Amino acid sequence: MSRVTSGDSSPQSLVINEATQALRDGRLVAFPTETVYGLGADATNPSAVQKVFTTKGRPSNHPLIVHVAAPEQLGHGQIDWVPVLAPWARDIPEDALKLINAFWPGPLTLVFKKDKHVLNEITGGQDTVAIRSPVHPIAQGLLRQFQGGVVAPSANRFGKVSPTSAADVCSEFEGNTELVIIDGGNCEVGIESTIVDVSSGDRAVLLRPGVITPKEILAKTGVRVYGSGEVVDKNAHSQILPRVSGSLKAHYAPTTALRLYAPGRVLDALTEFPDTKSRVAVAVWDSESSLGDDGHPSAQFEEVEVPSDSTAFASRLYRTLRDLDEQGWDLILFPEPPAGEEWDGVRDRLQRACFGSGPSPSSHESN
Repeated sequence: MSRVTSGDSSPQSLVINEATQALRDGRLVAFPTETVYGLGADATNPSAVQKVFTTKGRPSNHPLIVHVAAPEQLGHGQIDWVPVLAPWARDIPEDALKLINAFWPGPLTLVFKKDKHVLNEITGGQDTVAIRSPVHPIAQGLLRQFQGGVVAPSANRFGKVSPTSAADVCSEFEGNTELVIIDGGNCEVGIESTIVDVSSGDRAVLLRPGVITPKEILAKTGVRVYGSGEVVDKNAHSQILPRVSGSLKAHYAPTTALRLYAPGRVLDALTEFPDTKSRVAVAVWDSESSLGDDGHPSAQFEEVEVPSDSTAFASRLYRTLRDLDEQGWDLILFPEPPAGEEWDGVRDRLQRACFGSGPSPSSHESN
C-alpha cells in the first residue's frame, strides 16, 4: 500500500502524477472527494473495474458511478458539458443539463441512458450509467490529468461505514500492497452524493437522497424531482427504476449494533436486547440537555454530542460511527433525525446502517 500526501512534503503535482500512472497501469487509487473517499479505477479497463469489486467484496450486479473532470473553462461563463458526457451517455435531456449547470462539479450524481461502449461491469447489466463530477480539487486534478472516466465507489469493504479520511481507507485495506492512497484530509460533505435519474427523458426521479435536496434543485433550476414512489407507468404500475449505489437495505453499517431512538425514548430502543447491554454509547443533540438519569438500571451510558444542524451532522456522521465502533461498545444509539428534506440523506444512511449493523452482517444477505 502506497499512501501519498498532498502537502508541503509532497507537491500535489507529484502526488497526482503517481496516482495517474497507477490508474493507467490498471491499479486502484483511493482518493478524496467532497463526499467520501473513493476507490478509483479506469472505467474503460475491465480488469481494473473487476479489481474494485474483488477488493471491496462488492456484488457484481451493483452499479458503479463514473467520475469525470469538469471542462477546463469552468468558472468562465456557460460551460458545455456535452463533450464530457458523450463517451458515456446518450439522449441527454435538457433538464439534465439544467441540473449539471447548477450543481456540477458537486455532490450530485445523474443517471443517463448509457452509450453502447460503456462496460456492462459498470452498469450492473443495465441500460443506464451513473455519472458525477466531484468538486474536490484533488479529485478534479486526478481526473483532468488522467483524461478519462474513473469509477470510484466508497473506499471500504462493501456494506461497511464509508471512509472520510485516508486513515479510514488504510484501516479498511491494510495489507493491500498495490493500492495507492491519496491523503487529502477529511471529506467536507461526509455522506455520498444525491442520485437523480434522468434516463427517462421526461422526468427526474430521486434514487438516493443527499445534501442536495429536491427543494434546492427546484429553486435553482425549476426542475421538479419526483420521489421514487410517485413514478408510475401508463398502466398505473410502479415504474421500474435503475439500481444505483447505496440502495441496498443494509449498508454503511458498523460492526457494533446501531439503533435509533425517538425523542425521550432511549429505553425503548433497548427493548429488543433482553440480555441488557452493559455499555451503551448514546448520541445526543448538541442543542439539548443531557439525558441525566434517564438510563437503564443495568446499563452504563456515555453521551456523545452530535450536531443539530443537518449539514454538520452529515459531515461528522461516518467519523462518529467509526470512532464509536472502534471503542468496543455493546450498542450505539442515535437520535432519529428530524423531519425535512435536509435530513433525508442522513436519515437514509442511518436506517440502512441500523439494518446492517451488528457482529453478523451475513444475516442480512437478503438485502
